[in-house]
Amino acid sequence: MWRSVTAVVVLAAVSGCTVQAAGTSGKKDPVHIATAPAESPNDPKPKQPAQPAEPAEPARDAAKPSQPPTKPPKPSPPPPPEVLWSRGDQGRDVREVQARLRQIAWFFEAPTGTYGPATAAAVKGFQGKRGLPQTGRTDSVTWQRLLNMTHEPGKWELYAAGDQPAAKPDPRCMTGRVMCISKTSRTLRWMVDGRTLSTVDVRFGSQYTPTREGEFSVTFKSRHHVSTLYDTPMPYAMFFSGGQAVHYSSDFAATGYNGASHGCVNVRDEAKIAALFGQVRSGDKVVVHW
Repeated sequence: MWRSVTAVVVLAAVSGCTVQAAGTSGKKDPVHIATAPAESPNDPKPKQPAQPAEPAEPARDAAKPSQPPTKPPKPSPPPPPEVLWSRGDQGRDVREVQARLRQIAWFFEAPTGTYGPATAAAVKGFQGKRGLPQTGRTDSVTWQRLLNMTHEPGKWELYAAGDQPAAKPDPRCMTGRVMCISKTSRTLRWMVDGRTLSTVDVRFGSQYTPTREGEFSVTFKSRHHVSTLYDTPMPYAMFFSGGQAVHYSSDFAATGYNGASHGCVNVRDEAKIAALFGQVRSGDKVVVHW
């Protein structure tokens, strides 16, 4: 009997059932085994244990992924120096370039004011000697180097070959037919009633045989004159003061202002003095002035 009860208790304990105690009547009540009530489909589900929160996903940038950094662009080379004068240019500035090049023995001709092949060749040689690009054009860098090596050219350096601008006419030249001769500009204006018809370069006497200044008149003309004092030719001579005359000089044509006359007014352009000789008359006025 006890073995049976014990077996039932063990079975109940194992099966999860509940053992109810016996009544007090002395009778031995049967043993009821109550099973655990079945779950109703309407019963609430047991709470699930809280799950740890998942880390929030980082927001994605709507923009496109950044491009890998690029190398900075190489700095552009400096612009070439400004070209100031080149072949074909003309004027007083070109004459100064030539005069300065002449000072340092790169240009051997007299300045003309025209940038021609000889000037371009001189500039190119000057550039090459100093490690500059040999363009033959006078740019700002070449010009600065030339300025640093030379001095400001004087008037007769600029006009060693002539063609200098004529000085303002003397008031005595403003009436009648006049050969108006300026020692300041070394020019002769042929003027009629205040109007200049032609201009030529002239040369005067030295300090020992100076050309006289003042107002004179043409006393006579001699197309093929030869000086009896110096035994030298004086073509197209137009005498105005004793033995002093306006005439052509081959020496002036050859050497320029490096020489001087014996007091006459020398002209080196033979074509111009020939034309002037044909227009001037005896008795026409001659004014020599500063």
